[in-house]
Parts: sequence; C-alpha cells; structure tokens
Amino acid sequence: MIKRVLMFLVMISAGFLFEGCKKGGSEILIGQWGPQTGPAALWGSVARGTDCYFKMINDEGGINGRKLKLLIRDDGYNPARTVTEVKKMVEGDKVFAFVGGVGTAPGMAVKEYLAQNKIPWVGPAAGSTHWAYPPTKYLFSVYPLYCIEAALLIDYAVKTLNLKKIAVFYQNDDYGKVGLYGAEVAMAKHGLKLVEKVSAEITDTDLSSHALKLKNSGAEVVLLWVLPKHGATILGTAAKTGFKTQFMTSSTLSDAELMFTITKGLWKDMIVCRFSELPNSDSPLMKKYREAWKKYAPTEKWSTFFQSGFLFAETLVEGLKRAGSDLTSENFVKAMESIKDLQGTGGKMTFGPNIRQGSNTGFLTKVVSATEEKKLTDWVTSDINIDEVIKKLK
Repeated sequence: MIKRVLMFLVMISAGFLFEGCKKGGSEILIGQWGPQTGPAALWGSVARGTDCYFKMINDEGGINGRKLKLLIRDDGYNPARTVTEVKKMVEGDKVFAFVGGVGTAPGMAVKEYLAQNKIPWVGPAAGSTHWAYPPTKYLFSVYPLYCIEAALLIDYAVKTLNLKKIAVFYQNDDYGKVGLYGAEVAMAKHGLKLVEKVSAEITDTDLSSHALKLKNSGAEVVLLWVLPKHGATILGTAAKTGFKTQFMTSSTLSDAELMFTITKGLWKDMIVCRFSELPNSDSPLMKKYREAWKKYAPTEKWSTFFQSGFLFAETLVEGLKRAGSDLTSENFVKAMESIKDLQGTGGKMTFGPNIRQGSNTGFLTKVVSATEEKKLTDWVTSDINIDEVIKKLK
C-alpha cells in the first residue's frame, strides 16, 4: 500500500514537473501567418523579418532565460487557410501567442477563435478598426488605423497642395473600406466629397475600366488602398491612357524600392503615409536592425515590409520581458497594459486596461527614386471621428 502511494506521488510530481517545463521551458513558441505565396506574396517578407528579429533577440540572451521560436505558416492571403493554419498552431503546436499576421480578412477569420482560447495576439499587420474598437483582452494593435492614414493624406492634399478633386481606388473588403471611409470622413471635415470611388476585387487582373473611371472623374489626387500588384497595375494602365494625377497611398504600399521596381519607375512622386522610420534611417535602433539583417538573413532584401516584421514584434518582446519568468497569458496581458510611450522604430506605443490601439501616428514622404524619399511632414495624427468610420463599416 505504501509503495502504491509513493508511486502515485512520484507520478503526480512528474506530471507537475512536465507541466512546469511546458510553461517555463527553454522556448517561447510564437506563431505568425502570412502570404508567402499568392496574390499578396510581396507582403510575405513581414514574417521573415520577425524571424530575423527573434534570432537577434535570442543571440542577446533571449527573454528571461528563454529563447524565442517563430512558426511561420503560409495562408496565401486566404482567410480559410488562415483558420486552418492557426488552429494547427494553437491545438497542435501549442503556441503561446501570435505576432503580426498580414491582412484584415485573414485576421478577422481567426480573431474570435484566438480570443476564446485566450491566446495573446500582438501587432496584427493591418490597420483595421476591428482590432481595438472595442478593445478585447488578449489583442494589442500597433499598426495605425487606415482611416487615420487616409485622413493625413487628405489633409495634406487639401491644405498643403490645395487639391480638392480627390478619388479613391480601393480593395473591396474591410482593408480597402477603412481607407475609403477614412477619406470620406476627412473630406467631409473640409466640406468636400470624393469625386469618385472605384473598387477592385483581389482576383481582378484587367484594371482598364477602373482606370477609365478614375480618369473621367477629373481627379487631381487618387488614393490607393489595394494590393501591391494592383497598385502597380493601375499606375501602368493609367499611364497608357494618358491619365496624369497625384497618386497617394497608405503604408501598405510604402516599400518604395519594391514598388519602384515593379512599376518600372512609375512610383516616382508617389506620396506615401508611413508608420515606421525609413529603412535607411540613421537611428541607432534601425542601424542595429540592419546589422541583424546582414547577419541572420543576408539573402533577403532589406525593405520596409521586411523591417515591419521587426516593428510588429518590438512590443511583443517588451511585454514578454515585463511578464517575467512566470509566463502566463494573464501575466502577459498585465505586462502589456503597463507599457507607456514605448519607443521602437514606429510611433510611441501606449496600452492600458481599456486601450488596445498602441499608436495612431504616421508621417508623409514623397518618393524621389527607388532608394530615396523626401520627408514631407513630421510624425502627426488626425482628429477625425473614428466612430463615424466604424458606423460606415457596419
């Protein structure tokens, strides 16, 4: 009898030890989905940037004695595939948290699932209002809202360039519509209306009719809220038809070198809203990241999209550090809520018990060449009514 009791106690102890190793073992497993293939594959370097950043953190000693391990899963920018891959990582791989994750529609496909399973998610790679409005416990957004970016572009066009005939070419989903509605709300503040709004589906390849609508509108400015391939196609099609206007775009197409290349130079003079420092910035942190890129991912192109993978993970790493060695979802949430004015390579990040949108600032640049951009503004934000945008989305 005594032997059985002793054996039972040993088994319980072993079980406890096993669970303890799972919670406080040598690795912290983080997941990220992203389009490594498919129509949005040019955004795939975001996840690879995060992987490079984690390698740098690990070589510096990791987080509270643990190493970071990133699982990257290709969803092809297809929400159904996102669901499949995320469930595999949660239920099979037992990831602690997610970071990044490109796209509004892919993210929305798993948002509730992650919340129900109490899985932290930091830095969705999309400026959607859905992440932080209303706030949810385990989700922390670092990407400025698309509607804020749209308002900054509209304000610059109207106030600085004195251009008032403005159109929007947008993707026909929540990604494009948040940009569109932000532009509409911003225009209304100036007592103006858009002269045209033209939508595109992800599968569209011929944009001739779209370009013709924009040309016939007489737009002096066209805002782009589309995939990189559609941004390139609409510029090429517009050039063929003789349509000349001032194009502007969100941070989603802010990789100037890439866009300059795929548009064969048509990206010159594009006005861009940015949420992170320029890739060639001389800031100490950006210099450090470029050294990490050379060391851990030399075959990758150093670019805005790749560097964004660092930015989305900066706040996650800070939260992990603050959570300490007893790493649980609840402790991590408390740690994230303690972050105030954290300065990484983007705007200052602040969270709190009811604050899940870390930053809403950006700055504008004008593309001079594939490797040079002229800064047009300092870091700024907009006072547009976000609730008006959210009402339009419903």
